[in-house]
Amino acid sequence: MLYEYRRYEVTPGRKPDLDARFANLTLPLWEKHGLRGVGLFDVEIGTMTNELHYLLAWESLAEREQVQKAFLTDPEWVNGRAETEANGPLTQRIHNQIWRPTPYSPLK
Repeated sequence: MLYEYRRYEVTPGRKPDLDARFANLTLPLWEKHGLRGVGLFDVEIGTMTNELHYLLAWESLAEREQVQKAFLTDPEWVNGRAETEANGPLTQRIHNQIWRPTPYSPLK
C-alpha cells in the first residue's frame, strides 16, 4: 500500500471556498472514481494555519495513474473546478509526496 500526502497552501481568504469544493464536488467525485481518502486535516496548532492536508491510499502507482487520469478528465471535475476558481485560484501551491509505510508502521 502507498499513501499520497498532499498539502495545499490556500489563497488568503479562499479557505471556505476550498472547503466547500471538497465537500460538494471533490469528495463525491473521489467516491465515483474510487479514490480512497484516509483523512483530510486542518492545522489546529502550528505556524501555517491556512492550509489543507490530506492522505490518499493506493494499491500501486499504476492504480494511482489510472484513477487520477479518470478523475482529472471527468467533465464534472473540469467544469466544477473552473466554476470554483472563477474568482481566482483557491490554492497558491500544492505539495505532493508518495509515502510507503515502513515495515514497523502501524499503518500498512
